Amino acid sequence: MSQAKTTYLRIDRLFKRFGSFEALKDVSFTIDNGEFICFLGPSGCGKTTLLRAIAGLDVQTSGRIEQAGRDISVLPPSERDFGIVFQSYALFPNLTVRDNVAYGLVSRRAGRAAIEQRVAELLQLVGLPDSGPKYPAQLSGGQQQRIAVARALATSPGLLLLDEPLSALDARVRVRLRYEIKSLQRRLGITTVMVTHDQEEALTMADRIVVMNHGVIEQIGTPMEIYRRPATPFVADFVGAMNFLDGAIAGDRKVRFGGALLDCPSAEGIPAGAPVKICLRPEDVAVRNLGSGTPNRVSVSIADMVFYGSFCRASLKGEGGGEITADFSNNLMRDLGLAVGQRLEVALPPDRILAFRAA
Repeated sequence: MSQAKTTYLRIDRLFKRFGSFEALKDVSFTIDNGEFICFLGPSGCGKTTLLRAIAGLDVQTSGRIEQAGRDISVLPPSERDFGIVFQSYALFPNLTVRDNVAYGLVSRRAGRAAIEQRVAELLQLVGLPDSGPKYPAQLSGGQQQRIAVARALATSPGLLLLDEPLSALDARVRVRLRYEIKSLQRRLGITTVMVTHDQEEALTMADRIVVMNHGVIEQIGTPMEIYRRPATPFVADFVGAMNFLDGAIAGDRKVRFGGALLDCPSAEGIPAGAPVKICLRPEDVAVRNLGSGTPNRVSVSIADMVFYGSFCRASLKGEGGGEITADFSNNLMRDLGLAVGQRLEVALPPDRILAFRAA
């Protein structure tokens, strides 16, 4: 029997102003106990400001923050229950790894034996059991970030805050640490909030993603919801590759693109004649098993192809002048012998097309 979810963190109508600039504009949402949440968005969207408000490092101008039913809106950081990991590791260079991890426990006047036991547990937990006597400079970037996570967890906080913890690492280490941090979070069951501008990071690690832009929340949802059903053109553009095709409503649940008339259930309710942006993921362009009854069939020619290793990204030109980007797997390329200049039939699945009113 699954355990009922309980709200652990509640953000209610948060505003943050720096002079005349509004960094957060009426932000409200909740986080469940044990959930891994990512704040995702471009630089300057407000995600770090929101994290710092939760931590009490930059108190909000107005609004309320509750943690485990307790109003922490105006409490100083020292009276809030969290551990934090920064992009820059922020380890004390003159302290050993052991003393870095133990720092919060010493500040709380824990006993020597309890400190030694807790440090040993945490170093084992992050996979660096023999690193206690070393200094940060003797560790790699990935190892230093693991020690920063261990230090954040030392006091057994109820909330773990991660401020772009992987962005300073090289790509291979970053991918490995994604898995390690997520696996550790699951084992501990600790409620975690991570700030990132890396969409792949958010999609692979988060239980839910909070997509932000210009101080407001554009959408909150699971990685699959954010990717498959973006709620706004901004989310569609920011998360993953996306075709943005100029079209117009041609009747009930119909859109016209170039010379093609397409079934588009998501266009329901948009008045006829209205200009729209038609959104479709490149990997959703269908090529195989097209029958005479397949909806939204379009005749195209391959104008260009770029090799990405596991797939090719092709530019397809339709007879009516429209252009579509499609991702073709290596298997498809081999089986159909696709090449630049070739003509072929493709389909744009109705359930994968999204229509947004043009601005």
